[in-house]
Amino acid sequence: QVLLVESGGGLVQAGGSLRLSCAASGRTFSSSAMAWFRQTPGKEREFVAAINWSGAATDYVDSVKGRFTIARDNAKNTVYLQMNSLKPEDTAVYYCAARGTAPRGVRTGSAYDYWGQGTQVTVSS
Repeated sequence: QVLLVESGGGLVQAGGSLRLSCAASGRTFSSSAMAWFRQTPGKEREFVAAINWSGAATDYVDSVKGRFTIARDNAKNTVYLQMNSLKPEDTAVYYCAARGTAPRGVRTGSAYDYWGQGTQVTVSS
């Protein structure tokens, strides 16, 4: 059974930082792209960041560029999202996602085959 388990969410004041982790089990994703998405009630899921299989290529939605950093440790089968200078509009449930075999990260959620259960991030003003 493949599992993606997110952790690191919580409540933080505006301007603060959080580091999300997503640990994969059941198979290795060292050859697959991984990504972070987020969703707020009543809104569609939004792409946040993606990373290719090696970590050499990353992509970010404009609203988080310069504030968020996605990284991965293939030895630990884990992907991270470092979030700095957080804003109230970053409040959402954050989901980790992994592609089955494709090495390149993309922004389309339907391209990802595995999803975590989500972790809540709340940024207070």
